[in-house]
Amino acid sequence: MYVSVEWRIIMDDICIIGIAGGTASGKTTIVNKLKDFFGNDVGLISHDCYYKAHDDMPYEERAKLNYDHPSSFDTDLMIKDIMDLKAGKTIYRPVYDFSIHNRVPETVEVQPKKVILIEGILIFENKELRDLMDIKIFVDTDADERLMRRIIRDMEFRGRTIESILTQYKEPVKPMHEEFVEPSKKYADIIIPRGGENVAAMSILKGHLNIMLNK
Repeated sequence: MYVSVEWRIIMDDICIIGIAGGTASGKTTIVNKLKDFFGNDVGLISHDCYYKAHDDMPYEERAKLNYDHPSSFDTDLMIKDIMDLKAGKTIYRPVYDFSIHNRVPETVEVQPKKVILIEGILIFENKELRDLMDIKIFVDTDADERLMRRIIRDMEFRGRTIESILTQYKEPVKPMHEEFVEPSKKYADIIIPRGGENVAAMSILKGHLNIMLNK
């Protein structure tokens, strides 16, 4: 049973948990299950929201960019935002629209929480970002399963065609996974096979977070 508690946020009290893994590995499923269980006591920052803006490019050119390379993210801004949250400050994170391959003018207010989840395929690649995390979790899922999940996700939620998904997966998603994502697994404190469907791993993770929230 989870019991919510009142607490005063100070920098040393905030726990940052990084959840990384390949595309469609189940990171978001884990995040959603944790948020459903703990409610408003857990905050979330997704690396996907920090894709760089390309207002100077037409849609056709933006669609051809490599979005699986570390340089496609404004990670410096994400680091600044996380440091502000750890300092007890409210931030306004960017919003990225996958259907147009670009940021939109709106921002989303994110308030500091006792536990903040960070998720993304490349969050362990950057040492400065990695060093902000108290716990690092890597979601390890079979490549064929990840591809099937990506096809369903991108067609249903991101307005993509199956041809564009398969083309993007072959080049650059798969090569970038092999070059950057898979090697970053060595930095993980915990590796969870099969993502959010791993009942035993989710139970252990919930138990640990419950302890963190009720200190």
